[in-house]
Order: sequence, then C-alpha cells, then structure tokens
Amino acid sequence: MTRANRGTSLQATFLNRQALHLRPDPARVIVRPFKPATEPRDLNPTDKTRANHIVERVLALDAKTAAGQLADVLENFQGRHPNLLKTFELRADEMEEALTTHGTFSEVQRQLIGAYFLHEYSFEASALFNPSIVPHPDQSEAPPGSLRFILSLRAVGEGHVSSLTFRAGTIAADGSITVDPTARLASSPRIGYRAPGPIGDEVEVIFRPEQDISERVIFPVTESQSNGIEDARFVEFSDGGRTTYYATYTAYKGTAIRSELIETSDFLSVRMSPLHGAAARNKGMALFPRRIDGKYAMIARQDNENLYLVYSDDLYRWEGGQAILKPQFPWEFVQIGNCGSPIELQEGWLLLTHGVGPVRKYSIGAVLLDKRAPSRVLARSSEPLLRPEPGEREGYVPNVVYTCGAMTHNDQLILPYAVSDTFSNFATIKISALLQSMS
Repeated sequence: MTRANRGTSLQATFLNRQALHLRPDPARVIVRPFKPATEPRDLNPTDKTRANHIVERVLALDAKTAAGQLADVLENFQGRHPNLLKTFELRADEMEEALTTHGTFSEVQRQLIGAYFLHEYSFEASALFNPSIVPHPDQSEAPPGSLRFILSLRAVGEGHVSSLTFRAGTIAADGSITVDPTARLASSPRIGYRAPGPIGDEVEVIFRPEQDISERVIFPVTESQSNGIEDARFVEFSDGGRTTYYATYTAYKGTAIRSELIETSDFLSVRMSPLHGAAARNKGMALFPRRIDGKYAMIARQDNENLYLVYSDDLYRWEGGQAILKPQFPWEFVQIGNCGSPIELQEGWLLLTHGVGPVRKYSIGAVLLDKRAPSRVLARSSEPLLRPEPGEREGYVPNVVYTCGAMTHNDQLILPYAVSDTFSNFATIKISALLQSMS
C-alpha cells in the first residue's frame, strides 16, 4: 500500500463528513453607511461638498414630494431590513458633523436624508467560509447529552470585503450536528464607543438582545479593517472561573494586514482591539484557551512558513517567539499554519494545522503538544486528516479545505471546515482513533 493510500484508509476509519453545506446567500443584505464615500474612510472636503449638495436637494423638495419619495423608499426596502425608519434617523444624526449650518429638519426630511447616506450590501454574496466553533454561552435549550454551539464564518461580498457572521446549532450526544435556520434579515451593530490608540482604534459594537445570532454581522468599522475582517479564530477562554470568548483575526486595509482581537462574553457586546508587538504583525494567531504558567500563550506564524509559540504577560502585546513546527511532509512543504486555537485533551494540546503542498493544495493535519511545555511536540499526523475531495475542489480558490477552529464533544472532534474559499461543511472525528493514527 502506498503512503497516500495508507493515509486515505486511516482517514476513513475516524473521519465522517457531514452533509451540512452552509452556502453563501446573495439575498441576505445589510444597509451600510454611504457618505457618499463608503465608510470607514473619513470624509475629505470633496465628499463633504457632495454630501451638502444632496441635503440641499432634499430640502428643496416640497412636503408632499418629500413624503412621496420616502414612501417609495419604504415600499422598496422596508421588508428587507429591521427598524428601517429608525436606521434612517440615526444615519442622519451621524452625518451632522459633515453638514453646514441648516434649519431644523422635519421628521420626513430627516428620514429621507438618512436614506440617501445608506446603501445595501450583500455581505455573503460571494463566499461563506473559514469557520470556527465554540460552545454557546446559553445552554438552557440544549437537550440532555447535547451541546449548543456558536459558529463564526467569514462572509465575502462585493469588492471582496470580508465581514463576520454567525450561526447557532446543536451537537447531539452521538455527535450528529444540526444548524438552526438562518434568519431572513441581517443587520450591523451600533457602535458603543470608539477609543483612538497609538496604532489604531479600539471599538465596541453592540447588537440588540432580540436579534437572532444569525442576524448579527460585524462589518469593518475602522481604517485598519476597511477591506476586511478575516479568519476569526474564536476560543472559549477560562481565567479564574470567568469565561470570555476571544477571537484573533486579520484586519486588512487593502495595503497592509495586522492581527487584532475580539472580546465578548455574550456575542451581544463585542470589543475589537489592535494587537501590539512584532509577533502580531503577521496573520494567523491563535490563543490558547487558558493561561500557561500564568502567561497568555499563542500559536503564530511569523515568517509565512513555520509555526511559533509565543508567551506574553499582556494579552494585547506579543513579542518574540520560539519556532516549534516546520514543514516536514510533502503535503505541507510550501508552508504550515494553525487552524484555530489548541484544544486541551487529557493527552496534551491538540493543534489542528494546515499544510500547503503541490499546486497550492491546502490540507488539514494535527499535532499533539505537551500540556505543560507546549513547545514539545509529542505526535504529528504524517498524512492529512482532511484534504479536498474531487467534489470539493471547485470554487473561488480551488483545492483548499480550511478551518479556523474546532471543538470537542464527548469522544468526537467537531470540525467545521471551508471548501475552496466558497462554502462550509462539517466533519466529525473520533479523538481516540485520531490520536492512535499520529506518530
């Protein structure tokens, strides 16, 4: 038996692909600010002049014409977005800083002006991929023996701008997975606060409590994120009895990238902060789910090739690091990276990795790290756990399977994964068989 066939037969003994395809839906839209420059770029003098011209034209309409125009807008868009009139009013308020002195707007004028500074965006028209999964903070509706979860996904729309969207679901006692129906509507959160910092803004965004998790979309709100919030690696972090959900992600502004951090306890109030230090300048950082010897720990890729272990006393600053994993097998000769936060098992830290091989084919493997000293590699998969099947090779980026994080339930590893940067699916893996297959 060849090595490739041996790896395939081993995979078949412990990996089960589900039939839970989460595909992009161009009908799901949000309204985004339009100034007439698209946020988050600030208005320049030309933008402000154009904005004031728009307001002048609205104010020149007589009351009947303005009311008719607003009614036409509502007829076209009201069923596509929640609280649309309130959204128009808030948008008009946000534009005040760009407007010249004017009289008091009537209610209709204010709502209509707000409408002129918004646009619809189909946030997942192109792709819904690179998922990560964590236990749901509310397990009250979980049947006995099952576990509720929250799935994060990278959504891509017009202009290849990435945002963050969510789904919820249930893992049954036997490892079978169901995903809750997706809400028809979607919307962005309001900004709770924005605090400028030396390398970028810290921002809190807040969703309404009545919103279903699948309605919530985090779209870029800072200059560093202006072209995308990419590949969020969520982890349930325990510290002194307190549970916080963190996610490292890549902020992309079109010309530069950097690592940033999401922090939330309830997926309603979400804080986004830039990470400082030389070790945070690249992408693909993944936080361990607890401190190790009193320090925070990350798996990171600093040289676009190898994986590093980095410790820090400060969650927001990362320096240095020790290379612990290098490409070793043919399916990962080009480079390796992490596929989400390490998962704590009795046997050690299970780290999922991705490897890039010939013809830029991405596959998913695994490494077992020592629990006390994660720089020590105990075992490693010589063959991929998951590689693109013939039916999974076509898409926006062919020949890629990828994940941003898995979780365990009973004796199963629950692995959501993306297919060719286009849609997402699930696989389950028997943990005991997986560990036996590693050398």
